Amino acid sequence: MSSAYADLRHRIDRAAAAAGRTVRLLAVSKTKPAQAIRDMAALGQRAFGENYVQEALTKQGELRDLDLEWHLIGPLQSNKCRDVARHFDWLQSLDREKLIDRLDRYREPDCAPLNVLIQVNIDDETGKSGCRPEDIDRLAQRIANASHLKLRGLMAIPAPNPDMQQRRAAFRRMRGFYDGLRAHYPSVDTLSAGMSDDFEVAIAEGATMVRIGTALFGARR
Repeated sequence: MSSAYADLRHRIDRAAAAAGRTVRLLAVSKTKPAQAIRDMAALGQRAFGENYVQEALTKQGELRDLDLEWHLIGPLQSNKCRDVARHFDWLQSLDREKLIDRLDRYREPDCAPLNVLIQVNIDDETGKSGCRPEDIDRLAQRIANASHLKLRGLMAIPAPNPDMQQRRAAFRRMRGFYDGLRAHYPSVDTLSAGMSDDFEVAIAEGATMVRIGTALFGARR
């Protein structure tokens, strides 16, 4: 694990330097045991991404002695808003209005605001989570007006097209939406895009955060 982490950090740092910006690594730990997260934390990794709320809550309980940053990156069901608002630092998958009021209501006032990314279905894939690009502005305004939420930017998962130039085009479109959003909201600083097989392309096209699971932990069972 240590060699995989060091190699990945080197690749991210090299791509980030070429792009002229800082890029954060989110270690995607879904389906991985708490011990794997503990081992990764010992190497210096602090931010971890989970797809399923209940799985994440169990791991949080086992790892409460560590100072970790928890991101929900999977689709959010309305009935899980309370748990996400109270137990996560980031929500990367906000894609519809009705979630905003619930998250804002359930976030404890004495906690820092919940960091929120709007997930965009950039390739208009049927059955995939994410809002339409034309809905970004409306959702952004609602999030920005919420008392206990903080708009941080956008997230996307482009279609897994074997033609990397098609993915590059999707990342480039996301950069355009991100730059437009950042021009209107000073809190916006994060474009979460790129995974194990395309993160260097994503960084070249504007990503400020990459979500890596397989290259760190190995393939899921």
